[in-house]
Amino acid sequence: MKKLLFFAAAACFALVMSADDGRYRIEWSRYRMDGSRTGCVSPGADNVESSLGRVEDGVYYAPDGKVYKGGSAAAVASVVLAAQPAMAPVKKAIGRSSGPMILAEPECALSNLFIDTIMAAVEKRSGRHVDVGIGNFGGIRVDMPGGDILLDDILSMFPFSNTIVYVALKGRDLRALLEQMAATRVQVLGGVRIVVSDGRLVSATIGGEPLDDDRVYGVATISFLLDGGDNLHVGRNALEIINYDDINIIDIMLEYIHAETAAGREISYSTDGRVKIME
Repeated sequence: MKKLLFFAAAACFALVMSADDGRYRIEWSRYRMDGSRTGCVSPGADNVESSLGRVEDGVYYAPDGKVYKGGSAAAVASVVLAAQPAMAPVKKAIGRSSGPMILAEPECALSNLFIDTIMAAVEKRSGRHVDVGIGNFGGIRVDMPGGDILLDDILSMFPFSNTIVYVALKGRDLRALLEQMAATRVQVLGGVRIVVSDGRLVSATIGGEPLDDDRVYGVATISFLLDGGDNLHVGRNALEIINYDDINIIDIMLEYIHAETAAGREISYSTDGRVKIME
């Protein structure tokens, strides 16, 4: 079996192509860009060589001192390095984080920041009160770094062209969504505090009050989850749906980062126990 390893120096994915008896298959593996293999880390706009190394006369000099004479390593490094000037605009710092935010389920600082920001944006644009936010962990692709935040970090974090949406739901339909999550996978939640045990929804409170099946709740979500994304149908039985199809998630998240930076604040968030899963 032959294997060729391709790497993207500004991302954390590796593509493995293997050939076995003339048949080819493609596999994806995820690697953290921590410099453990060749010393390569994701570069900024002004530290390309120290982050990615250099190629001279077909020889790749990696940041950790290893030398690759020809072959796929030098060829791929040449492609990645050649792309860096075009990528320079997204390698500029747009803010600072007080510390890393590592993506983790069923609740983490990054997921809370994401959905709370979406809720605030939907409420502002719709002029309607938003009680609950529903997002998905799959829509957050990388962790928030500590220190400088590059535009590339946020673009990589939220790469999908999903738009923000306001949905009016009866309490019973919102409960059905939460019960589905409890039985399968709890997704990103805001405005609601839930307790789950043995795949069952034990309790759900909104604004300090138990979820009321007969009340109408304002829900902020994303277009991907309206009709089947991640097996959720947030738009099912909706009394009202307003899809802001010209406002993507990335627009909202960048708006938040820029506002905090302009105010002289670092990006900081925390967990608050909104999701509790009992053993």
